[in-house]
Amino acid sequence: MNLLDNINKDNLPKHLAIIMDGNGRWAKKQGFLRAFGHENGTKSVRTTVECCARLGIENLTLYAFSTENWNRPKLEVDTLMKLLISSLKNELKTLVDNNIKLNTIGNFETLPKSVQKELLEVINKTKDNTRMTLTLALSYGSREELLSAIKNISSKVKNNIISIDAIDESIINQHLYTQNLPDVDLLIRTSGEHRISNFLLWQIAYAELYFTDVLWPDFTEQHLYEAILSYQKRERRFGKTSEQIK
Repeated sequence: MNLLDNINKDNLPKHLAIIMDGNGRWAKKQGFLRAFGHENGTKSVRTTVECCARLGIENLTLYAFSTENWNRPKLEVDTLMKLLISSLKNELKTLVDNNIKLNTIGNFETLPKSVQKELLEVINKTKDNTRMTLTLALSYGSREELLSAIKNISSKVKNNIISIDAIDESIINQHLYTQNLPDVDLLIRTSGEHRISNFLLWQIAYAELYFTDVLWPDFTEQHLYEAILSYQKRERRFGKTSEQIK
């Protein structure tokens, strides 16, 4: 049975975020280097992006490379950066054909110049697309994001641009990398780990969390449907009682 038939198109997460975990372990199980896992993981990215666009999900954010990932062996980091460049070149047509806009969040300046160049080119060529926004979290860390926001707001307070009394959630949202995105409704993490790993800590305050043992290169459309169906069975109360939301 195709799980797609059971999905309620009127109750989709407006913002789906995914921690794509397990590439290295997948490769190790196959007896290959970690890079082989990352290469195969790009297939799951393509499948997931196209599936989300078809379903009608408006925003998809993928945790592609964290600030902590810079601490990995240089060979692996270099391989990931080369893979990112080739993926951006190869997937541009897919993004254009599917009317998908590319966005990125994170410390852009720490990325290699070659990656920055390719990212900006694809972002520019897809900027007018409207079907879905695909956001890649690259050199991203939520604590760094929050620290940057605090510094920026503090500077504006110091220079009398913002008053302390005016600071509220909307002001903080305006100073985050995700200022143009809604809060996350559903967060998926693959590979059996039950951690958030410094990802969108502010934005997932009321997100539904879904963990699966499936390693990212093995993640299919059916696994995505399972996560969405789990989301749709949950009662999202946002602090209210069940009676109040009925």
